[in-house]
Amino acid sequence: MNLVALLWREALKFGAVGGLGWIIDNGIYTILWHGPMSEGTIKARVISTIVATLFAWFANRYWTFRHRRSERVWKEFALFLVMNGLGLGIVLACQVISRYVLGFTSFSADFIAGGVIGLILGTIFRFLAYRYFVFTEELSDLPVAARGAVSAGPASTQAATTSARALISAGSGN
Repeated sequence: MNLVALLWREALKFGAVGGLGWIIDNGIYTILWHGPMSEGTIKARVISTIVATLFAWFANRYWTFRHRRSERVWKEFALFLVMNGLGLGIVLACQVISRYVLGFTSFSADFIAGGVIGLILGTIFRFLAYRYFVFTEELSDLPVAARGAVSAGPASTQAATTSARALISAGSGN
């Protein structure tokens, strides 16, 4: 139960960061789409996503997963970028399918395909990737007061996290 409560807290914080990231991403995309990049909508999406990714890195590292961050910042950042690259691939795949396979070329179609459908699928992937592969330090780094809220204790949480990683690895064929 307490591990579930921790997961929900992380998911809610991740959702708040994601909501702000979504506003940043789609705000910049809208400006670029209607301005200097009206002919390069895929490039506009890449640029807007990069800016939103940098925001998400700082917000997730120092707020959402602050109790799980590593001392090895560059390794963590590199993994974060790889996972975001894969998430961006999901977003772009949705937009490319909409634009070039289905033939929808309006701003609304691009927005729905990339900024809504792609973002939902990419967000699910990113949350799981950040939680289990990027921000992987154990709960023992929590301040004593915060540990009281997670009465399962670090050993139980570590065992649960290890079990979850094993399940994910088994499910992915690794």
